[in-house]
Amino acid sequence: MAWGSVASVTDAPLPIAFARHLARDRRRSAHTVRAYQATAERLLAFLRLHWGGPVAAGDLSRLSQADLRAFLAARRETGLGNASTARELSAVRALMAFAGAPPPRVSGPRVKKGVPRPIAPAEAVALAEEVSEDAREPWIGARDWAVLLLLYGAGLRIGEAMALTGAALPVGDTLRVTGKRAKMRVVPLLPAVRDAIQAYAAACPYHLSGDAPLFRGAKGGPLSPAIIRRSVRAARVRLGLSDRTTPHALRHSFATHLLGRGADLRALQELLGHASLASTQIYTAVDAAHLLDVYRNAHPRA
Repeated sequence: MAWGSVASVTDAPLPIAFARHLARDRRRSAHTVRAYQATAERLLAFLRLHWGGPVAAGDLSRLSQADLRAFLAARRETGLGNASTARELSAVRALMAFAGAPPPRVSGPRVKKGVPRPIAPAEAVALAEEVSEDAREPWIGARDWAVLLLLYGAGLRIGEAMALTGAALPVGDTLRVTGKRAKMRVVPLLPAVRDAIQAYAAACPYHLSGDAPLFRGAKGGPLSPAIIRRSVRAARVRLGLSDRTTPHALRHSFATHLLGRGADLRALQELLGHASLASTQIYTAVDAAHLLDVYRNAHPRA
């Protein structure tokens, strides 16, 4: 079935037909299918009250900017953050494309610009999910998910992730990483990161030999960092995240979040592979800026 057409879908309710289309024709993950179906159900329920009557697929063509903004405003009142609101908007656009209705031009929320700030944990996961789910093949989605989890969950530079070879398999509790100036370090791996790498290795159609690159491009060659950067750039636009949301920002977030949870600077220096402690100390300033921002937003007299 072609994207943007409901003609060949059964007479199932629109959210269910939409979900079937996402799973069968767009090969979206089960998580995305559930989330997008829930958005479709919420939008139709909102419009039934907003317009005062039942809503069919053909009715979506009269959805206006004001209608869509009202729906998003209602969702924000439930406590939805910027990244989640942007994904809600993305789901609405996908639903309207499925129904053959042009979506109103409404910009998604953006993260405020200012001093460098870490990406919130929910935003980091949302970014990785968005990149993975937009991949053209399931194994490529698994690859991108594993790469981005290595950057955020283990603090790797993107070049360090690309330099990994098949010798890293099967992955254990730690990973040997070659950093700048060929300096070796050992980083611990969270279970979610280990599972992501193993899932990618199992899905990859190319043989991952010991001395060959672990992460492969679509044609089997070494994966270029530019591919990951391009995918992150497109995903952050869809999610309404700041243009500072880059693959390297995931490494910054790893460091800042560890420091905020009480990690020792020397230990953090080792995890990041910094030659000098001065390079690691920048995260104390970033963390202080984040705390000041929280204080200003939360304190009644700030």
